[in-house]
Amino acid sequence: MAENDFEKTEAPTPRRLQEARRDGNVARSADLTAACVLLAGIILLFIFGEQVFGNLKRSIEQLLDATYAGNLTRTDDLGAIAVFWSRATAMSLIPLLLGIFAVALVATLSQVGFLVTVKPLAPRLDKLSPFKGFRNLFSARSGGRLAMSLLKIMIIAVVAALAIFGDLDRVIHLAELQTRPAMVAATGLIFSLSLKLAAVLIVLALIDFAFQRWQRQRELRMSKHDVKQEMKQFEGDPLVKQRRVRVARQLALQRIASAVPKADVVVTNPTHFAVALQYDSQAMRAPRVIAKGADFMAMRIRQIAVLNDLPIVERKPLAQALYRGVEIGQDIPPEHYAAVAEILAYVYRLNGQAAAVA
Repeated sequence: MAENDFEKTEAPTPRRLQEARRDGNVARSADLTAACVLLAGIILLFIFGEQVFGNLKRSIEQLLDATYAGNLTRTDDLGAIAVFWSRATAMSLIPLLLGIFAVALVATLSQVGFLVTVKPLAPRLDKLSPFKGFRNLFSARSGGRLAMSLLKIMIIAVVAALAIFGDLDRVIHLAELQTRPAMVAATGLIFSLSLKLAAVLIVLALIDFAFQRWQRQRELRMSKHDVKQEMKQFEGDPLVKQRRVRVARQLALQRIASAVPKADVVVTNPTHFAVALQYDSQAMRAPRVIAKGADFMAMRIRQIAVLNDLPIVERKPLAQALYRGVEIGQDIPPEHYAAVAEILAYVYRLNGQAAAVA
């Protein structure tokens, strides 16, 4: 066997990818999910922020008015305050939390699909090896991840700096505004900066996801020997498969050799298909297919028919329909009665003429 047969040069087969997926080995970028959640949180906060802060403001006012607690020194009143504040906070944050949860779920499913497996949680002794952990800490992959993280930080810092410098005049102008207008303007600036940074994180996360997919494909590459072994396991040994084909062909030839001489007529395509029909009006309800074949088998049926002086009739549509629609040993369907009856009548006339001549 050649030495390069063991080199990992072949793309992973679908079966290999499916096995890796069952083991929990899927391409997934945690940065993409986090970036989508951040962007969704920013947008949802912009949409529902006023409502959320308004509800919290009213809840605080009710607490300060002692609506739910008349005496803060009593244990029952403190419990009532805790219940009220928990309920008010939960009701205010439910739209945000549900929206963020839905986005996180969609972002995860879009990467890995629906997958439930516990194999990654199974204990493995090789994970407990300190030497292997130390080696992974200083491996090429760890170095690449560190470089990617530093590059992401630099890109985000550059984008943030450019955005801040672009809005520098508006930031300086905040000092000239009253408290409420200044807060509104500052909120707009923060929201704009957050959107820009979230968009950059989305782009970086998409690049990271593409890299994760490429890296997974690279890790799952197979050698030519692995591909051959998988084919043997999945489809069987090619030599055994060839032997099965030869045995099946021999059995089919034996069946044809014994069945065709009993036929009344052979309907052909003329070369691609051949169907042998038999009809006994006293024992059969309808003509029956007793042998059929394509290409080589069709040629063999015609040869046997010639050797046994059986009539061969060329009917292309009928031969194709009988070959594809009727199994050996089955009666022909009613829609072919007329065509087959015409052929049998023709055969009977030939046989009658031959008997008269004899």
